[in-house]
Amino acid sequence: MSHMENALRIVEAQAGVRPMTVDELCETIERLAERLKRIADGDAEPPRQEPPCDPKRAIRNKSIVCLECGRTFKTLSKKHLESHGLTADQYREKWGYKKRAPLSCRETAKARSERMKEMKLWTRTGKKPDDKEKPAKGKAKDAPKDA
Repeated sequence: MSHMENALRIVEAQAGVRPMTVDELCETIERLAERLKRIADGDAEPPRQEPPCDPKRAIRNKSIVCLECGRTFKTLSKKHLESHGLTADQYREKWGYKKRAPLSCRETAKARSERMKEMKLWTRTGKKPDDKEKPAKGKAKDAPKDA
């Protein structure tokens, strides 16, 4: 596909969401086709993506804004991030989040954290909650020794 065809498709999509005059359409197509050609030839850098909002304000109490597309969610799922060609780690790195930062709204992150604390997974020894009468695998410290 040529640079002019790409420019036409982009401007056609833009004209579909906002009114544009004929002169504005022609000028935008020409500028965009020239810019695409320079980028393809390596004469110009691709434009930097501007996020729809400040990454520090993207994570809110009841929603998180995807900094790639501007849509809001409760959680940025793996499937959604894949639609942008990113993994969760790549997304965090690109937008300056800590490696272990949850990609969900504050309420969801807090609820998950509380649920994990209630489950106390770090204290489990392999016993199921129903198996209280059954001895655990291995010898217990207080078990009497047979003589």
